[in-house]
Amino acid sequence: MKKLFPFLVIIILNNTYLTCQILENKVYDLDSIIIEGVREKNIIKRLDPIQGTYIFSGKKNENLSLTQMDANICEKNARQIFSKVPGIFVYDMEGGNQMNIATRGLDPHRGWEFNMRKDGIIINSDMYGYPASHYSIPLESIERIELVRGTGSLQYGAQFGGMINYISKTADPSKKFSFENYSSFGSYNLLSNYISFGTNLKKIKIYAYLSKRNRDGYRDNEHTKYDAQGINLQYSPTKNLSLNFDYARSFYLYQLPGPLTDSMFYADPTQSTRSRNYFNPIINVPSITLKWKISPKSKMQFVSSALIGTRNSILFDKPATIQDSINRITLQYENRQVDVDRFNSYTQELRYLQQFNIGNFTNHIAGGLQLMTNDLHRTQLGKGSRNSDFDINLVDPIWGRDLHFKTQNIAAFVENNFEVTKNFSINVGARFETGESKLKGTIVYYPDNEIPVSIKHQYPLLGTSFTYHLLKKMEIYGGYSQTYRPLLFKDLIPSSTFEKIDPKIKDAKGYNAEIGFRGKYRFLQFDITGFLLQYNNRFGTLAFTDAQNNFYTYRTNIGNSLTKGVEIFLQAYWYLNNVNKLTLFNSSAIMDGRYTSGTLKSGNNNINIEGNKIESVPNLISRNGITYQYRKFSISLLHSYTASNYADAFNTELPSRTGAVGLVPSYQVLDVNTTLKINKMLEFKIGINNLMNEKYFSKRPLFYPGPGVWPSDGRNGSVSILLKL
Repeated sequence: MKKLFPFLVIIILNNTYLTCQILENKVYDLDSIIIEGVREKNIIKRLDPIQGTYIFSGKKNENLSLTQMDANICEKNARQIFSKVPGIFVYDMEGGNQMNIATRGLDPHRGWEFNMRKDGIIINSDMYGYPASHYSIPLESIERIELVRGTGSLQYGAQFGGMINYISKTADPSKKFSFENYSSFGSYNLLSNYISFGTNLKKIKIYAYLSKRNRDGYRDNEHTKYDAQGINLQYSPTKNLSLNFDYARSFYLYQLPGPLTDSMFYADPTQSTRSRNYFNPIINVPSITLKWKISPKSKMQFVSSALIGTRNSILFDKPATIQDSINRITLQYENRQVDVDRFNSYTQELRYLQQFNIGNFTNHIAGGLQLMTNDLHRTQLGKGSRNSDFDINLVDPIWGRDLHFKTQNIAAFVENNFEVTKNFSINVGARFETGESKLKGTIVYYPDNEIPVSIKHQYPLLGTSFTYHLLKKMEIYGGYSQTYRPLLFKDLIPSSTFEKIDPKIKDAKGYNAEIGFRGKYRFLQFDITGFLLQYNNRFGTLAFTDAQNNFYTYRTNIGNSLTKGVEIFLQAYWYLNNVNKLTLFNSSAIMDGRYTSGTLKSGNNNINIEGNKIESVPNLISRNGITYQYRKFSISLLHSYTASNYADAFNTELPSRTGAVGLVPSYQVLDVNTTLKINKMLEFKIGINNLMNEKYFSKRPLFYPGPGVWPSDGRNGSVSILLKL
């Protein structure tokens, strides 16, 4: 047999060759094959345990795909975009210009409880003076959104809410040149257009976009003019090294229709009390990012970025009960108040991740340094014109407040991911922040010697988390992380000569803690989490009298609070046949946020608020949806419910005369969105927001943009056309 083996091999090879020759010289007709199916929509996923130079193992997180959503993207409809993130509270009042969101009972004002990033670049305007995000991202340029709760804050910054990271689209790697046009039109004279270009030139990739949007509002005297631009240039000299330059800019001019009283709102929520109020942020975000894969087990990333821009505000800043009307004597309007903030925020961030083995187990350690240098130049209480148009010129060159808030802060962090067993791992981390904020300048109504204020930030922050895989697709996870929030500019500025600032006022501090169970079982996807959020040294105002019996107010730390709750996400899907799919989901948060201690000024008295509910913390936020898919067509129905909540810490039930305090009633909204993908190049989206025309409002602001009721949009619709080449 051994002697015959070589001859058998020769015969087999020869026959194979002859067969190939025959097939090559003849044409055969084969039966056609038809493949039917429904395109997969995986809108929500979890972040990888190790991603780049970050450790996300054991942390509550979401990874949302914007390109697969049936949602109103061009107008940044947050309740639709974040519908599958349990507990997202949406402050819904600004015509699609900003994302006003929060989780776990925090303040939603322009997302300032989050560490906001775009492709890892910080976009909070001033992390220590005014952490709101005034940069308005065109969501047409975003591929997906990453959200990590506060237990991950040791790695990216000490925000109570956690981190939101917008991941941008890039040039299509399969094409030398790519083009995308996303056009939308709809109610309130909406007209939006987004154009992007991408190219691949061997080691260089370029992606650039232009975006413009104009829109009237649901209310009278409401209008938005918006534009944004961006360019990304990536140079990769080797497969392990890349240098990325990015520049993004946003501009919008929003005409604010003013607050309403409750009686005005219920009579006609579309009415306006202001026709001369405007808000105008102009933000530039340049950055350079270096990524280096040093070896298969080590990575480094360095980011140098800046946020430079202005925030312009023109207001007739009075309650809704005071009309902005022409004076019968002067035959002119009153002068408006002009405020201009100038942001100069610079960040340098170095990150390093090392993989190492202990026995048969793989471990990771991440560490880094972050240096921030910020100068917030705030000019306020300027005497503006009597005109009706957008005009930031002053009729008197003296500002009521002309202040600089300068911060230098350095943070170092380290976190180690230990793989204890094949299914069980623990993270242990620490972050140390040290820095100083200095307030200098003049306030015309305040003594000069009272203004220089210096606040030092020195915090060692500790945290730990774990994950245990019960099965391949199921895990128990949990964690605890200390965090803090620095004193903001507004917390240090006396509003009158009768107000004093506590020289011993402290930064707010506390912790996030959570434990959850998540995974997949057959057709069911789930994530159920219990959490605690402790928020100490909250800021507020007390009332006192001095030795001469003169009344004054005192801004200081007024107490502590605790928010506890459960976040639930359930999603089930069924393939009805080869071309039909049905998806159901529930995304809910049950919360109870209360002051565990505290005293606050009411009139001329100090009132104990211990046991009271925290402002803007509804007991239930629930979003439920159903999506039906047929081949390349899908239709989604979303029901959103938000329970009632209080506007102030005193838990005032009856609305005040101005509408600034009182109960915020519960509301429910129904949205419908459809997507039809014709082919790889053409796609249509049609949506109707607030289908049942619910009349509601989500918050009663006490201060900016005006105390009172700010109605959310009624029924409106849009049509979008997406063209790709």
